[in-house]
This record gives sequence, structure tokens and C-alpha cells, in this order.
Amino acid sequence: MRTRFHENLDRLAAQLQAMCQRDRTAVAAGTNALLRADLELAEQAIDICRDLDTQRDHCEHAAVTLLALQAPVAGELRQVVTAIQLVGDLDRMGVLSEHIANIARRRHPACAVPVSVQPIVARMGAAAVAMATSAAAVLGSGDPGDAAALDRQDDTMDRLHHDLLAAVLDDDWDGGTAAAVDLTLLGRYYERFADHAVQVGRRTIFMSTGESFGDWSSPSGE
Repeated sequence: MRTRFHENLDRLAAQLQAMCQRDRTAVAAGTNALLRADLELAEQAIDICRDLDTQRDHCEHAAVTLLALQAPVAGELRQVVTAIQLVGDLDRMGVLSEHIANIARRRHPACAVPVSVQPIVARMGAAAVAMATSAAAVLGSGDPGDAAALDRQDDTMDRLHHDLLAAVLDDDWDGGTAAAVDLTLLGRYYERFADHAVQVGRRTIFMSTGESFGDWSSPSGE
């Protein structure tokens, strides 16, 4: 019975990792759709995000089944409960990717991102892809050190978000009101995507060690 339980738990972990990899593909496609004014890419990103709804349902069903039918205890219970929380974070990453792609689709055939800030948005997209890549690797390894590194990666996204807002609010901004609104939303979407990737890392630390991120990263109590 316990062998079957751990096989099912490993299968759930693989499903979570697959969700995160799909999040990475979606945010990459959404970013490219924005920068290229590419309607086909935007539709691809949206389709991926809708597929993620099915993956979310499968993961939630698998986790609830483990709780209801296989009576996990101690560390096993922690893994299952954390998996349910991870599904929520990974689902939100998909939703945010869909929001990004929807802006590209809504503004097509025009480009939603003015040329002056395209480098910033491109770097935000690259940062989101990098964080999703790291989060997927962490879900596969369970390594708490790699999981903690996601917090440091988030610093890059925070700086880029600040730069984007500064450009939009600058007195010399000439991109227009509609673009300013879109970029304000896009900045928030990328920032929240990164925040959920950070949560993947922090939840992995708890799942692996039984300690919160703060306790694990400051063992001396500092």
C-alpha cells in the first residue's frame, strides 16, 4: 500500500512539474506575441493556458484522492497538502500568462508595446521564463537551496517593473494613454507571475524540510 502511495505521490509531483513547464511556454509565447504583434502566438498562448485548466483539475483530483483514500501521515501529509497549494500557484501563473496574451490579441494588428519600452518588456518576459524554468527544476529536485534562489531571481523582476513604471510615468512619455494603461497592467502581470514562482520555491522548502522559508533561511533565529 505504501509503495503505491509513493508511486502516486511521485506521479503528482511530475504533473506539477509539467504544469510549471507549460506556464513557462505560455509566458514565453505571450511575451513574443506582445513584442511581435503576432496574433497566432497570442492564440497559442491562450490555448496553452486553457489546457492548464485541465491539468489543474487532474492535479487537484489526484491530491484529494491521496488524502481521502491513502491516509498520508507526517511528512507524507505535508507533501500532499503542499501539492494542493502548489496547484493554486501554478494555475495563477497560467492565468497571468493568458492576461499577457490577451493584451497582445486585443491590440492586434497594432503592437501593444511602444518601441521605447520594448527592451524592458522583453527583459521582463525573459525573467519570467527564467523563473518558471527554475521553479520547474525545483519541483523536480526538491532542493531547498535552489528553491531559495528564486527569491533572488525575483529581485530582477522587481527592478524591471520599477523601470517600466518609471518610463510610463516620465514627463517625456509619448506612447499614449492606452499604451500606458496596458503597460501598467503588463507590469503587474509579470510581477505577480514572478511572485507565484517564488511561492513555488518557498512551498518546496517547506515540503522538503518541514520549515518555513524564513525559519529555514535563518536557522540561528536572526
